[in-house]
Parts: sequence; structure tokens; C-alpha cells
Amino acid sequence: MRNAFADELTKLGDTNPELVMLSGDIGNRLFDKFKAAHPERFYNCGVAEANMIGVAAGMAMSGYRPVAYTITPFVTTRCLEQIRVDVCYHEVPVTIVAVGAGLAYAGLGPTHHACEDISFLRSLPNMSVICPGDAWEVRAALRATMDQDKPVYIRMGKKGEPVVHDGVPADFAIGKALTIRKGEDVALLSTGNMLPEALATADLLATKGISSKVVSFHTVKPLDEACLEEAFSSFKLVATMEEHSLIGGLGAAVAEWLADRGMPTEKLTRFATPDDFFRLSGEQDFAREQLNLTAPQMSQQLADKLNS
Repeated sequence: MRNAFADELTKLGDTNPELVMLSGDIGNRLFDKFKAAHPERFYNCGVAEANMIGVAAGMAMSGYRPVAYTITPFVTTRCLEQIRVDVCYHEVPVTIVAVGAGLAYAGLGPTHHACEDISFLRSLPNMSVICPGDAWEVRAALRATMDQDKPVYIRMGKKGEPVVHDGVPADFAIGKALTIRKGEDVALLSTGNMLPEALATADLLATKGISSKVVSFHTVKPLDEACLEEAFSSFKLVATMEEHSLIGGLGAAVAEWLADRGMPTEKLTRFATPDDFFRLSGEQDFAREQLNLTAPQMSQQLADKLNS
């Protein structure tokens, strides 16, 4: 995902002279092409993320389109006050891009885990929250962000994630989910880098005679309410899938949406990380297995629920 982001950013920089890149002391080689093409529009802000967000807000107020980038907890938790007061309060077009969301950096320990950021960012007024499902959705999200004038948070994985789309989705729009596969029994609403796992879950359910619709719910705020209406009116079960805490993520947003409309919640199953820190040592695949976020684990739980 991060390579696609850097490449798309360079292309957009070629056509948008207001686009400015700010890095939190990361990705220097990743952005070599951008720096070579636009050396006056790349700023390494160092290990000073709060200052980076303040600088980005000031640039946005001056007519620029800043993109601030670094590892997820450092561009969210560490500088939440600046995002809230400098960016969201003034409703300026700052794009905050986080790399290594969820448990992508599981092996580096709790300082690099990021399972609360959707909750933090979607609670802020004026902020949109986008979690692309693959590298092509990263490109589409960045393009869509440059076409509007509000704060946006883009939450990415790291590198090497499976590619789901054949190219940039032509119908990608902020706040509009993408149907990846049609089905009849279960609706799997995936956000972020869980999309390949959702497709694998659908494959395993198919071996049990269960038909699954797979949706890339790439925007957590604003929610695609029309998609939710269709899912809860047409399917026996609706499952949300995310590499984020049960508290405040996509599943929580969907549960809030149901509660606000007085709708029953029996159809909803939420797959997410628990309200706890992940304290074991291991890489992302190991972490997912420990937290019951693998396709075999999720498909079995859904099949058991359907047959109960």
C-alpha cells in the first residue's frame, strides 16, 4: 500500500502545484521520485509529529494541499490535539496518511500497534475516515481526497498486501462502499487491510454451502447508509471485519447506526480486536490468529451462528 501511495502522490504532484508532502522522519527513499520532481514541496519534519500537523494546518490555510505521513500511532495518538484544534476545528484540507495501521507492525511491539485510531479520528467533527482495502483503493482514496476541501484521514496497511482490484475502482467515492462479490446469505463488510481475509472467509463459507456478499467498506466516516440498509434488510447475517478495536471502529459505528434507528442487532456480528493490549510477540499473521481474525476462524463462527 505504501508504495502505491508514494507513486500516486508523485503523479498528483505533477498536476497539482499546491500539493505538499510532509513526512515524520520516515519514508525518505520511498519518496525519492517525489523529491526529485518537486524538491521544494517535500519537508521532512523530523520526530516532531505534533509540529508537523500544525505546519500542515498553516499550509492549508495558505492555499496549499498538505499531505502529512508517518506511522499510524505517531500521526494520530501523538498529535491528536493538533488534529482536533488546528485541522478539524478550522476545517482545512489537510490529508493525514497513516502507514502500518492495526497490527501491520505487530512485531515491533505495542508502541507501533494501532487499534484505536479509527475511534479517535471518527469522533472529531469535520473529519472523514478512509481505510482502503488494497493498493488500488489507496490510489483512489488519494485522488478523491484531492477533489474535496475538508480534513481526511487515510489509514493504510504497510506493504505486500494482496491486490483485490484489477485497477483503480472507477466508482470509488468517499462514503460509498464497493461491492467486491455478490451473495445471498451473509454480508461481509470489511474495512482496511482485512479485505483479502474477508474474501478468503467467503471462499470457506462457500464450501459449507453459504453464499456471501463481500463489501469493501473503505469509508468508516461518513458511513454508506444505503449499503447498510440493503445489508440488514436482505441478509441473514451481517459481519463487520476490521483490524481495530471493538470500541469505536467500523463495527461500533454500524452498531450505533442500528441503535439510532431502533433496529434489532441480532443480525450483526463484529470481528475486531478486543478491548485489551496485544502483549504477545509475533508478526501480523500470528497476531490475527491469536485474536480470531483469520478466515478459518471467522468463517467457522459465522457458519455456527447461521446453523444455531
